[in-house]
Amino acid sequence: MPKTAIIFGSSVGNTRFVAEKVHAAFPDADLIAAETAKIDQLKNYDFFIMGTSTWGVGQIQDDFETFVEKFLTLDLSNKTIALFGLGDQQTYPDTFCDGMGKLYELLEEKNPAFIGQWPGDDYDFSESKAFRDEMFVGLPLDEDNEPDLTDGRIAIWSEDLKDALGIQ
Repeated sequence: MPKTAIIFGSSVGNTRFVAEKVHAAFPDADLIAAETAKIDQLKNYDFFIMGTSTWGVGQIQDDFETFVEKFLTLDLSNKTIALFGLGDQQTYPDTFCDGMGKLYELLEEKNPAFIGQWPGDDYDFSESKAFRDEMFVGLPLDEDNEPDLTDGRIAIWSEDLKDALGIQ
């Protein structure tokens, strides 16, 4: 398995909770909170799984926003990235998982390889910066309205990531 870091930003605990579930699927990965991440150490990783919630009107979680500014100083051209994002499709259908979309927009300028896109068929939203070409840029999760679907979605997505990476 490539050297893997799961990096998350969490204000109230939902993204941490989801990151821990993703970590269970990738037990050899290092689980790192964005607020404690050391940029110098991250250059040694090949694969990043990054998770952020959406705050306010489609913003990235605060700790993650600060982290990303530093993370973008790294050369990501030979790195692989998968994203997951948390949002509320009922209360905020017009900014559902926008935090993940904004994160994607920031990272794509550094030319990493992205894996883990996810279909939008099973979601009820009107707009999302994370939805492009009929797919989400990563795994969208709604812990407010569909927590019962999270485990199944993570299981399928994790297997998709492993297949894309050629690992068991």
